[in-house]
Amino acid sequence: MAIKKVEIIVPPREPHFVGDGFRVHNFIPGGFRLDMKRMDPFIMLDYNSKFHFSGTDKPRGVGVHPHRGFETVTIAYQGRVEHGDSSGGGGIIGEGDVQWMTAASGVLHKEFHETEWAKKGGIFQMVQLWINLPTKDKMSPPKYQAIKNSEMNTVDLGENGFVEIISGEYQSEKGPASTFSPINMMNAKLKKNGRADFSFPANFSTALLVIEGSITVNDNEKVLTDHFVLFENEGEAFQIEATEDSVVLVLSGQPLNEPIFSHGPFVMNSKQEIIQAFDDFNTGKFGYLED
Repeated sequence: MAIKKVEIIVPPREPHFVGDGFRVHNFIPGGFRLDMKRMDPFIMLDYNSKFHFSGTDKPRGVGVHPHRGFETVTIAYQGRVEHGDSSGGGGIIGEGDVQWMTAASGVLHKEFHETEWAKKGGIFQMVQLWINLPTKDKMSPPKYQAIKNSEMNTVDLGENGFVEIISGEYQSEKGPASTFSPINMMNAKLKKNGRADFSFPANFSTALLVIEGSITVNDNEKVLTDHFVLFENEGEAFQIEATEDSVVLVLSGQPLNEPIFSHGPFVMNSKQEIIQAFDDFNTGKFGYLED
């Protein structure tokens, strides 16, 4: 099996705030070749690296806003976040949990720090991904998956650590999230000097984000905390080794290879579909959600 080589290692960009509750480094779409087409089907990745929020009686976050044509996936590493959408989806996730919202034909959406957590404050650390939907599914009904950490299958790597699977498959174990196209998403939680081997189809868009610690990829590429690794779309197999106790988000998805036309909160296949999305939003077809 051919080795999947590292194409580029990307340091975190300068952070910015999304609303007043998410201080993020944007990796996708971004410089260093990480545009939507190259990263297809991963069309956005914001990483809220560790940041301390002080306590407040008014939870911080992002107020009501629309989405159409894709899915949002929020992975909680530290802190608690509350989600709500106009299709009736919503809930609270804490450390290790995942919210997987399929906006599809259109929803209004809001997300805030969970009320009781916000009062105390603390370290907040999250990843939010946008995953593009195939053309045939863009106008399907919205849905919501609340995935507790306890529901994720894990693969025990012995003294090396373990891998917990959100979606896709690792060593014959499958993640609980349902997806519209092949998406592998998992956290490798490795002890110092722990190693884990991965293999994905050569043409899949494959990447890593080092959430905690630092690692070596394929025995020769050193990657520090909060850095992003993009692999070449050639070869299948790679290995990571933790140089200290580490948490690594592993992503690999089959490119849709369909036209991408995006504008703000809408990701469709053409300009006309974007215009239609704005018309539908402005005429109330995305439903109602109280701010």
